[in-house]
Amino acid sequence: MEIQKKQIIYRGKLVEELKELEVREFAKYLPSRERRTVLRNFQSIEKFIKRAKEKLAKGKKIRTHLRDILIVPQMVGMNIQVHNGRNFNNILIEPEMIGHRLGEMSPTRSKVAHSKAGVGATKGSKHKAKK
Repeated sequence: MEIQKKQIIYRGKLVEELKELEVREFAKYLPSRERRTVLRNFQSIEKFIKRAKEKLAKGKKIRTHLRDILIVPQMVGMNIQVHNGRNFNNILIEPEMIGHRLGEMSPTRSKVAHSKAGVGATKGSKHKAKK
């Protein structure tokens, strides 16, 4: 009994087929805004992929501040650390992320959990000792 891997299809093409395409050829399958971005910045995307593959070959981590780069099929399976302004968030690129940006996967704002008010913060605690 074999367990079949779920085949991911993006715009009518299998991800394996899309991985074989160049970045500009893949742009034909993107929505208009993303297509325009890829066609204008394909050099920086190709440069990032080349640098990432070199780092993987050396066994190093891929760290980047480039939050605006679009996720293309060649990145699927990579483990990329994306900066969120404070630290690097570890992201495993999955086929469902194709067409989104790296920054979408690394949120810059986190949920704030407020504790109780400090001494002097309210009128009731104004006359209490601060120590």
